[in-house]
Amino acid sequence: MNKSNASPDVLGPVGVPASRSQRLEHLPDTLGRAILDVVGDVPSSRQVTGGDREAHAQAIIDAASRRAGLVAGSLALPPGPLGWMTVLPEMVAIWKIQTQMVADVSAIHGQHWRLGKEQMLFCLFRHTGAQVFRDFAVRAGQRWLVQAATQMAMRDAARRIGMNLSTRAIGRGVARWVPIVGAVGVGTYAWYDTRQVGQTALTLFSQADPPLQPA
Repeated sequence: MNKSNASPDVLGPVGVPASRSQRLEHLPDTLGRAILDVVGDVPSSRQVTGGDREAHAQAIIDAASRRAGLVAGSLALPPGPLGWMTVLPEMVAIWKIQTQMVADVSAIHGQHWRLGKEQMLFCLFRHTGAQVFRDFAVRAGQRWLVQAATQMAMRDAARRIGMNLSTRAIGRGVARWVPIVGAVGVGTYAWYDTRQVGQTALTLFSQADPPLQPA
């Protein structure tokens, strides 16, 4: 018997099945492409401005956070190798919940017209590292000003974000090997992550545009 082929479940780094661990080097690029696809499709919003905008926006953030936690926890339930197949779909599903939340928060503040792929990328991933956005986001006092970006700048930012998220993706995969407990952890993190995204959107869109400077 050829013993080298007798054990298909040999594990690679950090408990990742060997056949999958060989593809980890491409994970940042895979995540980067998925990120660009998500932020490039800015959703519309049925929310309207008026009333207590901060309370309304906070209610939207709370609801989206709960939904993200439930979705992530549910997708993390399949155990072992089957669970690995749900890691990227889970992340994309959470990002889509977050993009709708960001669109709603911007609309509540009458700022949906400002929401482009750059603002969406910033809101979803600013908490992963502000330096990623240095090419098109600048700090002005307590405000962030997010400007138009070239395709190259967006691709570069998305890939760097993908590199930052690779470890998290591996952790989510490993959590699939601990059914129930792992799903609870993944769901809790998605809830927390979505709240951070919501607070970034609230900060970005709740402040009035700065006055135009004379030429």
